[in-house]
Amino acid sequence: MKKKLLVAVATAVVASSAMAQSAFEGAYAQIATGYENNTLTSLGGPYSGVDISNNKFSGNISGGDQTASGVPLVLGLGYTFQVTGPWTVGLGADYSALSQKTNTYTLNNSNGVPLAGNQGQISNRFNVYVTPGFAIDKDKLVYVKAGYSTQQLKMTTNASGTDPSLSNTSTMNGYIAGIGYKQIITGGIYGFVEGNYMSYSHTGYTNSWTSTNGNYKNSYNGNPAASAYNLLVGVGYKF
Repeated sequence: MKKKLLVAVATAVVASSAMAQSAFEGAYAQIATGYENNTLTSLGGPYSGVDISNNKFSGNISGGDQTASGVPLVLGLGYTFQVTGPWTVGLGADYSALSQKTNTYTLNNSNGVPLAGNQGQISNRFNVYVTPGFAIDKDKLVYVKAGYSTQQLKMTTNASGTDPSLSNTSTMNGYIAGIGYKQIITGGIYGFVEGNYMSYSHTGYTNSWTSTNGNYKNSYNGNPAASAYNLLVGVGYKF
């Protein structure tokens, strides 16, 4: 009787361990698309200059928040480790291959002169993260994501009056947090859905220029911040 009981317990343990073993353990590559929304804030700052008669002037430029939304294309690589029982932890990285642009917008300076033709462009987003997960069963995995995110922000202003066109590109650093679900479709092929939020700290830049008629020189200090979220659906392959 004792032997039969021990065999039954051992069988149950082995079966439980097999059930907990996730099919996602190992290296993977994936691609996703969906919807993305970016928000640029703090689109303003101080400016100063001097005219042809050496008279100095200064003020502030202000403007409302701007959004850039569209369809992303996110390419990812990573590795998932089995920790214990149904628990896993992954290390991953992804890259957003498509840029997102705001509509052109107008800024205003403290002298009441509108500055039209401004636009922001977000590109080259790169994320690295850890993904603690729980295997619902062998072929299903839920996970959370947390890590580091960086992107490039290009700010442009079209020529207006005697001001020339200007362009400035800076790097923004921040974090990513998300949640997702993966399910094996067949073999090593899986589908997944994911939601992510990204936040970036302020990035400072300076634009300095001389008017096209040579009557004044100007300098503007920008310090924008950004945030973004995306909702992704995709497919991947577990090697």
